Amino acid sequence: MSDDRTEAAAELSAESVSDFAVVGTDTGVGKTVVTAGLVGWLRAVGVDARAVKPAQTGYPPDDDAGYVAEACETDDAATSLERLEPPLAPAVAADRTGVDLSYDAIRAGCERELDDAPVGVVEGIGGLRVPLADDREVVDLVADLSVPALVVARSGLGTLNHTALTVEALEHRGCPVEGIVCNEYEGTSVAERTNPGMLAEMTDCPVWTLPPLALDEPSDVVAGVREHLPTDAFPTE
Repeated sequence: MSDDRTEAAAELSAESVSDFAVVGTDTGVGKTVVTAGLVGWLRAVGVDARAVKPAQTGYPPDDDAGYVAEACETDDAATSLERLEPPLAPAVAADRTGVDLSYDAIRAGCERELDDAPVGVVEGIGGLRVPLADDREVVDLVADLSVPALVVARSGLGTLNHTALTVEALEHRGCPVEGIVCNEYEGTSVAERTNPGMLAEMTDCPVWTLPPLALDEPSDVVAGVREHLPTDAFPTE
């Protein structure tokens, strides 16, 4: 890490970094990797950050909060409010299994966790329009929590439309967008090489690239994210 980046990282604190959400343009775009990296980064500089997964579907084996906790090497780093077995949208998974999933309870749980943690990071489920509970969607939760959002997107062909619509949906609901992370960026195609600049023009948001990370151990994600993303990716108070 350069001297400038080291100095900037040293200035991160619970007073300077606000609660925020990590949302995605779709499922499988890398929200958990980015969440784990950012939460681990904060904890490494002395900020007791905690990730909050409002609802985990496909459990087991999918366990995003568990991955974040493992990457940060402590269970205090993440919590999951609801767990559902079918790998479906939470509202659909709950309906198919007869589980009474309450949006108000999920929102209250997120608010409680954000209040309890010096810095709370809410990880989304799939994309913004994923049905959550009681006819509410992920975007409703982000808006109701009044937190800024970091958008994680794919890097290749097709990401312009999905990412611009995601940013537009957030801004329409009054959610500030801190920036966009183009995940698993390799720059091997014309689309990949031109997408970051085009997204910056289309959305007027900062755009950063995160290359594929060597993740032999979950903790490797913290070092990888810290190496490639700037401190500007953290929303400030």
